[in-house]
Amino acid sequence: MSLSDNEVFQLRAALQDAVVKCFERCLYQSAKWAAELLNSIPESTGQQPSSQDTITAQSASISGPNPDPEEARLEAQEFNKYLFAKSLFDCREYDRCAAVFLPESMLSGIVESKAEPASGTPKGKGKLKPSATAATAAAESSKTAALPKISQKSLFLALYAKVISGEKRKDEDAEMVMGPHDVGTVGNKQLLLVSKCLNAWFEERSVGDEEAVGSQGWLEYLYGMVLAKEKNNEKAMEYLVRSVHLFPMNWGCWLEMASLISRVEDLNRIAKHLPHNIVSFMFHLHTSLELFQQGPSLANSLDQLLSIFPTSSFLLTCNALLSYHAKDFVAAEQHFSRLLSLHPYRLDSLDHYSNILYVMNMRPKLAFLAHLCSNVDKFRPESCVVIGNYYSLLSMHEKAVQYFRRALTLDRTCLSAWTLMGHEYVELKNTHAAIESYRRAVDVNRRDYRAWYGLGQTYEMLEMHTYALWYYKKAAGLRPWDGKMWLAVGSCLEKMDRDRDGIKALKRALLADAYYDVGSSFGSGGELLGGRNTTGHMDPETLLQIANMYNRLGEIDEAKSYMELCLAQEDGGVQSSDDMRFQESITIHNDSPPPSDDGRGGESAAVGAGDHEGGTGVTAATSKARMWLARYALDMEDYVTANRLATELCEDGVEVEEAKALLREVRARMDVEGV
Repeated sequence: MSLSDNEVFQLRAALQDAVVKCFERCLYQSAKWAAELLNSIPESTGQQPSSQDTITAQSASISGPNPDPEEARLEAQEFNKYLFAKSLFDCREYDRCAAVFLPESMLSGIVESKAEPASGTPKGKGKLKPSATAATAAAESSKTAALPKISQKSLFLALYAKVISGEKRKDEDAEMVMGPHDVGTVGNKQLLLVSKCLNAWFEERSVGDEEAVGSQGWLEYLYGMVLAKEKNNEKAMEYLVRSVHLFPMNWGCWLEMASLISRVEDLNRIAKHLPHNIVSFMFHLHTSLELFQQGPSLANSLDQLLSIFPTSSFLLTCNALLSYHAKDFVAAEQHFSRLLSLHPYRLDSLDHYSNILYVMNMRPKLAFLAHLCSNVDKFRPESCVVIGNYYSLLSMHEKAVQYFRRALTLDRTCLSAWTLMGHEYVELKNTHAAIESYRRAVDVNRRDYRAWYGLGQTYEMLEMHTYALWYYKKAAGLRPWDGKMWLAVGSCLEKMDRDRDGIKALKRALLADAYYDVGSSFGSGGELLGGRNTTGHMDPETLLQIANMYNRLGEIDEAKSYMELCLAQEDGGVQSSDDMRFQESITIHNDSPPPSDDGRGGESAAVGAGDHEGGTGVTAATSKARMWLARYALDMEDYVTANRLATELCEDGVEVEEAKALLREVRARMDVEGV
């Protein structure tokens, strides 16, 4: 993707306008996002407008009047009040800020007048009022219900201050994190008031089913945000889509939309109704990453955006997360390291970086990152998560829990802190606290497969396999191409004596591991699925597990094939097509979760064992497979094979005594048979 000099100039002007307008409405995160993008656009070397024209155009885009003459008149009239209200907001006096334009007496009148009238037979013992009295009351309420004639900018600031005031009071009323009375049910009491005010404003401006006349998109964003908090997701999405059509540079609105999308199908459905511009392109990329997607098309989209914004911290973070989701931890660590060198004081998303360093067991780097975050701002939730991860790596789990709780005290919607605290409670064998932590993580974001998987693990520890299976399936539905999820499903089914379904899940785990082996290379360009072989080793433990389940089902030939396949992983030997029993269509068992997010839940693929440069060597799993094959050969009176396998077992050093006993038995039978 390449832009002409004129297009780059227009993009700069749009971003400058977005920074100013978001800042005027106290949407600081959206203003920061736009400003970071603005500063990541390199200076063009081509022909540019003259310097005077450039300065004039930029000045006009930043400080130009409102194009709506009525709105411009109102903004000019209330300019002094607006400056006062914004200064109060910046000082975190939210109720006082809202009262500048919307006094409490006016707000109470709106709430009372907008109460829904009773329909049909009224409940309770109250009597109906005479119709004349009802008409009089309606007339009086209509007088008090009218919103003041103020600009949309001032109305947005006042109502947004009310929302933030409610969130602040909600945090104050909540109990200590994970305390005895912290049940996570405290709500924002200002949402009803703000919702009624906005509903009144849109009713005044709307004509039929048409959008509000003269609206600039900001109040649609605020109404969508409020509706989303009230769990009215469908109507919230409707207003958010209207908002991005009217003002597409408000990144906060796009993030609200992303939080309402839980499946790739939902994203594709919504995409048809969105404006086509560069911000919509970024939204699609960001939401796909939130849904744990990864592949060549996504990487190509990211490369196109990076060609326009080469130093954008947002896009560089997306690049690192793309590798992280593809399980390419080395590349993800390198991307985050480069991001940190370019923006050493930026703490956003460093909790993901600490997760990568934790998985890679890079203690020195994680210690450096924790020290850096503490120096920059020790009271940011991201800093507390990073420090908590460091203490977890040192196996200081109580200290880690302390920092994760500190992160949640600062921000109760910090998803990483809830999930990681659940992991720590599992390590501390506090299953009740672990379950509560994971449940709170799911309440924050139902797309968090780690929390669903953690719930499954915890219930499995409690030997409540039916519950564990349900949660494992939820995790597998969110990450259908993660072998770890299907391995957990298969193991749980095995413990429930559902071997047939367990075999299907474990075959899916093998297929998923093969997908990541091939899919981690974004330069392949072709289809990642179908008509390909694995490029990495299959897990001997999984193969042994499948073989044992076939053995219990009495399907000895299938069991023998998987035992041989398990044994072949020692040296990475090529198996014949007859040995590749899982080349059959891989489908999920009947009681599996719904189709996966990418629509490939029931997809089949043939997976074969390709040429390997080396094997896994002798492992406990391959030794058990060799023992089974030796006993099978002995039962089949194939003494030569049994003797060879038993001799190899004696050299393995894993089950030596049992191997020696088997070898003596084989040789005794060979002597009797005269072999």
